[in-house]
Amino acid sequence: MNLQKDGFVKGRIKSFKYAFKGMWLLITTEHSIMVQCFIGLTVMLLGWWLEISSTEWMLQILATGLVLVTESLNTAIEKICDFIHPDHHKKIGFIKDISAGAVSFAAVSALIIGFIIYLPKLL
Repeated sequence: MNLQKDGFVKGRIKSFKYAFKGMWLLITTEHSIMVQCFIGLTVMLLGWWLEISSTEWMLQILATGLVLVTESLNTAIEKICDFIHPDHHKKIGFIKDISAGAVSFAAVSALIIGFIIYLPKLL
């Protein structure tokens, strides 16, 4: 991949192509991403059904995106770790645990945002 040789516009188009390929690979091969996408779509439908405000939509989309981004980065870190050291190693396990912890921070934040948005509407 030599983006400089292709020129700016062609390089950006190729970059988007690789990015969408990565998104597709995540959605079609990684169970954690599949689950997060399902939860995200379910919450989006709930938002549509309950007619949440524009601000609530922005917060919900931001929270969903944050979870998907951290889950994606966690997957990439785990794949790199497995490539570098396929056998169990204490330091690799530590790195993977920290990466999974980042997803947990994002998921808890998204859950709190969901409660703030939906509890008053459902109670």
